[in-house]
Amino acid sequence: MQIRIEETVKLLAIDRDDNMNYPPLSEARDALNVQWYRSAMEPHRFRELSKRSNLQGWIQAGGHLALFMSTGTSVYFAYAAEAWLLFVLATFCHGTISSFFRGTAPHELGHGTVFETKWLNKLFLYLFSLLSWWNPFDYASSHTYHHRYTLHPEGDRENLLPLHPKIGKTFLLQLFTINLFTLPGRTFGKGGLVSTLWVTVLDAVGKTGSNDIPSNEWLNALHEDQPDQHKKSIRWSRIQLAFHTFIILISIVSGLWVLPLIFTFCSFIANWLSYFVALPQHCGLQENVSDFRKSTRSLKLPKFVEFLYWHMNWHIEHHMYAGVPCYNLRKLHLELKDDMPTPRTLFGAWQEMLDTWQRQQTDANYQYNTPLPSTARTERKRRSDVLESSIGDLAPDGLA
Repeated sequence: MQIRIEETVKLLAIDRDDNMNYPPLSEARDALNVQWYRSAMEPHRFRELSKRSNLQGWIQAGGHLALFMSTGTSVYFAYAAEAWLLFVLATFCHGTISSFFRGTAPHELGHGTVFETKWLNKLFLYLFSLLSWWNPFDYASSHTYHHRYTLHPEGDRENLLPLHPKIGKTFLLQLFTINLFTLPGRTFGKGGLVSTLWVTVLDAVGKTGSNDIPSNEWLNALHEDQPDQHKKSIRWSRIQLAFHTFIILISIVSGLWVLPLIFTFCSFIANWLSYFVALPQHCGLQENVSDFRKSTRSLKLPKFVEFLYWHMNWHIEHHMYAGVPCYNLRKLHLELKDDMPTPRTLFGAWQEMLDTWQRQQTDANYQYNTPLPSTARTERKRRSDVLESSIGDLAPDGLA
């Protein structure tokens, strides 16, 4: 028997206290049955937009990697020439490009929708993850739940509301220089450089930090639910530590101290742009709803920023049809625009998030209710088929 979302929330007795005790994910899977609203579109057009392309994949993944190599080369030559002002500027650009390796590039490659050839998705997934200290195995488990139960916290704590849109001076200083001391919090991730090293070392020996930190609690829940995937995660953390230790040893032997800056620490430098465009995905929006238009934001971004962000600014569209490759999301938006809220500007999204956060200080239950256009529908006459509800090749074996 299907359980309505409102009844499920009451059944699981979940409130907004940070110290809440969540049921095991196996129980959440049995209790939750989210019937997502998806905007209607012509089946033939949907199949066209769902096609994967090796050419488009090389443009996206190869282009991003080429930018990384170009800025990294600039850092090296500026260092060698002792042109220190140019070195600082090149390092800032290199970090800005590299920061999208962490979470953004592995996200879309993890869905397996970038290339038509499956092994190319895996190759680039592991390459981008290795360079950015990302764990693609933990993330596959987490992101599968995130898509199936978006912002239903008993089944998805990849982003645990409420999220604080931080703009404090110390935090901004780290975003525009080196992200050293940011701590893991209410989103999936390891935080800044120091905590990332610590979390990776812990994972390499099969441990996770305290459940008092929401991201750790989520990891522990995933590890308990998917033990085989956890074993892969442990092996991956050991590979990451070995790889970056090798880079540092090479730099010591060769005297090229710039190598770790280019390869090991690059994704922690100049995180400003990736932070500002990524946080609006869900921050301040509604949880425990079955309409992605209410729980997710889409943004209008300059095309170069959209490229760096792997087109994830069309985030409602991505959640609604996660099997559509990222480079087709703008076209998908045009197909569905009459049924979609107006995409926010980046400034508008941040103003909305900050206003929501301010209201939440006096009303903890407040969440922004995104207005829909007069042409929008709220009910669909038929259930989504397998292709429409696909999340690509993301799900690990234990959740397939």
